[in-house]
Amino acid sequence: MAELVPVPLPLLLRRAFLEYQREGKIFDLPKSQFFRGLRGIDTSVHFHGERASTPVGPAAGPHDQLAQNIVLSWLASSRIIELKTVQILDELKIPRPCIDVANVGYNVEWSQELKLEQSLREYVGAAMFIEILKASKLLGEDFCPGSTDTIFDMSVGYSLEGIRSARVRAWIAAMKDASAIVDELRGGLTGEWARYRELPFPTRISDTITLSTFHGCPAEEIEGIVNFLLTEMDVHVCIKLNPTLLGHEMVAHLLHDVMGYHEIEVAAEAFAKDLQFSQAMEIIPRLDRLARARGKRMAVKCSNTLVVKNRGVFFSDDDMYMSGPPLHVITMNLVKKLREHLGAQIPISFSAGVDAHNFGNLVAMNLVPVTTCTDLLRPGGYGRLSRYLDNLGAKMHELGVTRIPDFVVRYGGNAEVAIEQVIRGVLEEADRVTSGATAISTRAEEFFADTVRGKLTQCLAAPGISLGSVCAALAQDFERTLAADLPAAAADALRSRLAGIEQELVETAGLLNTPGLVDQATGDPRYRWERNKGVPRKIGSHLWFYDCINCDKCVPDCPNDANFVYETEPAEIAYSNYLLTRDSRATPTPGGVFKVGKAHQLGNYADACNECGNCDVFCPEDGGPYLEKPRFFSSLETYRRYAGSSGFYISYVGPRSAIYGTIQGRSYTLRLDPATDRAWFDDGGAEAEFVLSTDKLLSWKLNFISDAADGAAGGDASGRTLEMLPYHQLKLLARAVSDPRHVHYANVAGLADPEPDVSASVRSPAKRTD
Repeated sequence: MAELVPVPLPLLLRRAFLEYQREGKIFDLPKSQFFRGLRGIDTSVHFHGERASTPVGPAAGPHDQLAQNIVLSWLASSRIIELKTVQILDELKIPRPCIDVANVGYNVEWSQELKLEQSLREYVGAAMFIEILKASKLLGEDFCPGSTDTIFDMSVGYSLEGIRSARVRAWIAAMKDASAIVDELRGGLTGEWARYRELPFPTRISDTITLSTFHGCPAEEIEGIVNFLLTEMDVHVCIKLNPTLLGHEMVAHLLHDVMGYHEIEVAAEAFAKDLQFSQAMEIIPRLDRLARARGKRMAVKCSNTLVVKNRGVFFSDDDMYMSGPPLHVITMNLVKKLREHLGAQIPISFSAGVDAHNFGNLVAMNLVPVTTCTDLLRPGGYGRLSRYLDNLGAKMHELGVTRIPDFVVRYGGNAEVAIEQVIRGVLEEADRVTSGATAISTRAEEFFADTVRGKLTQCLAAPGISLGSVCAALAQDFERTLAADLPAAAADALRSRLAGIEQELVETAGLLNTPGLVDQATGDPRYRWERNKGVPRKIGSHLWFYDCINCDKCVPDCPNDANFVYETEPAEIAYSNYLLTRDSRATPTPGGVFKVGKAHQLGNYADACNECGNCDVFCPEDGGPYLEKPRFFSSLETYRRYAGSSGFYISYVGPRSAIYGTIQGRSYTLRLDPATDRAWFDDGGAEAEFVLSTDKLLSWKLNFISDAADGAAGGDASGRTLEMLPYHQLKLLARAVSDPRHVHYANVAGLADPEPDVSASVRSPAKRTD
């Protein structure tokens, strides 16, 4: 199965609350890895004019397609969440496996795997889930003030025709006003969730779009799409650019000569088909002017993946898309080239080989947001994000700053140059707006050249003083000493310029920091082939249904949290089979030994598994957990549709349960009633009743006897053999997977209700609309 089946919001909530109360985790992420803010440090940034509590988030990809993925990203510190790209073609057949980050990072996955309507519900549901988490106080009171502000950023592609289609238009409109979906999902908040039903859930989920131009999208198509999004859909836009903008010669030089990845062959034809740099330099400023005229903001993102030739055996496609360490260096050089031509006028966001070690440098370049993907697919998964902010906080402490604007300006020793450049621009503005009035012009020049420059420079010598406070004081000085003497138009112009002086300093300093940090990354040995040629070690053994080395890497490695742990008692059961005959005899026949050696076991929740293959890459054993471990489904419908040769579904009615299983292509059912100590086993040909605690056979009924059917079951014309190995397998799985010591998708429907949160004080104010 490679079809994702979204989990209903109430069931997601049930799992999260139970798992946190019992295990201190949510979707297998330990609470120690939740982001609660950095004490004494403000990590907030602004993106398209809106505040986000951190500059980090997942890039559009496997970590932000399902509601649980988005919540995991948020718990781990993501506050600008670039949702997975949607397009009109929402019935793609993506090759499996589709992700390989054994060292560098490759994929053949490039769009959503859900229907547009499903994606909409997942994104709205995730936004509601986050609001419920905040209101419930489940996570405690120790979140730093202002640490939860979050921006959802839509991502759409890939053609003007598709984006202008009625379905995509409706999808974007619904993300801007999700009232109908919110009200629908509210209706599902019953029982223990009813107390959250009237929360002021945001109905404007997003009004920003990162446009994925992908590969081969011509310049006129890109300009047409952005024009449409700005003027007809009325959204802020960020254009995701391709690394091919650097040109084939430069990319090949960096990849082969500088970093030594000689085995990677870039797809030369992609460079000819993609947007050319000269074209980009024409359309980006033009679209920026259009955005400003519309009262919107426009940015660019560096960068998309790089198309390279598939020379391996992991994927079936001819081409694949490279990410990770080598793309980081290529994309850093693209940022440098763009800023050499565009200056700081156009905001840039970044995604390419981002990790905890380079995150701080990217923030120092004033790149917002900084998004990540490949790093989160490595061991530790979402938990790796906590180090991003910890490392940034350490760098900020070293500089003695508590805000990101101060960090950017003071980083790299370029602050004085930044101040001089900004003051020069302000003086030119002052001279222009006061021309013809010599005395006033002189006073304005003195104010900005002396007072403003002086106080900003003094701020550098006192790290404990923030630029924000100094700029606020300067605004007051301006009103007190100069504004009243200026013509109204001049006062307004200079007042506006002064109000934006901190941001101008940040943009200028980020621009000045760029060349040195790009050169540093380009020369850093950790991005070279020698440091990234290794692959995860395999130990030579093969996974099977039970037992493994229990490294548990497959659990956090899965973006969808599809792999899970369950516990069982080690078992070694010698069993007999039974020959069941028409004359009601049950004759024991030789059976075998059912053995499970370890208590700690692993399973797979198939409805959340898209068979991407990532858990296989990092598993020390061969075979792939998503293929070899027992796969559980959410319903009889998905079980019967997708189980194939192997799969299971457990249903719960009070203390009773039933497990449906397909093992090696044959289907079985085992119903369990602990209250009466009975079990009923159906192998398709016979139904048998057992004492649950002793496995004693009590009665049976033959459903049919035929030569064709009984041949497979070891029977003959007068009876059939009841194979008992599947009985023991199902019994163990039903008991172990239902054990409440571990909460996961396969058992949460049968567990006791979450304990009431008596500490929560959930108010019901009027509904918000944005």
